[in-house]
Amino acid sequence: MLKKELRKTYRAKRAALTPKELAVNQDLILIQFQKLDIPFLEAVHTYIPVSNLREPDPQPLIDWLHFRNPGMVCAAPVADFNSGLMKHVVINDNTEYLVNQFGVTEPAEGLELDASVFDIIFVPLLAFDLSGFRVGYGKGFYDRFLAECRPDAMRIGLSFFDAVEKISDTNNFDQRLDYCITPERSYEF
Repeated sequence: MLKKELRKTYRAKRAALTPKELAVNQDLILIQFQKLDIPFLEAVHTYIPVSNLREPDPQPLIDWLHFRNPGMVCAAPVADFNSGLMKHVVINDNTEYLVNQFGVTEPAEGLELDASVFDIIFVPLLAFDLSGFRVGYGKGFYDRFLAECRPDAMRIGLSFFDAVEKISDTNNFDQRLDYCITPERSYEF
């Protein structure tokens, strides 16, 4: 399928999930994630889910990683829609947030980190395929960011749905995931 078709289909599939299905699937994603062999971590990059898009929430995974990795630093993106780039701002329990003009919650301020420091990057997506390619929201922010990250950084997507066979219009700009975690299983690419 084409990215455009997948965006439409998977937005509708998410919208059809009941609150109970969302909660159960979220718990199952955490259980699947806990099965991964995760090394000691110093820095993690996460997205802040957009509630009306019904994105899987990486926060329970972050909380579990904090428990296992005392002192781990976590950062979230601040998007610059003029340049198409993101800053990576450290977040913690004291972080204040703003909602940008596109409805995305971002840290208001904080220490910026370089893309090279992250051990794990949680990547938002609408759909993914069996080769590890993903369909995002179409602006390319994460593809540009992932291209700057260390090759050994774990790129992890979260999805309420299984992989599609193939995204037919991927290109050289598209960055692959290393893993995608669903309620039923973990995909490794």
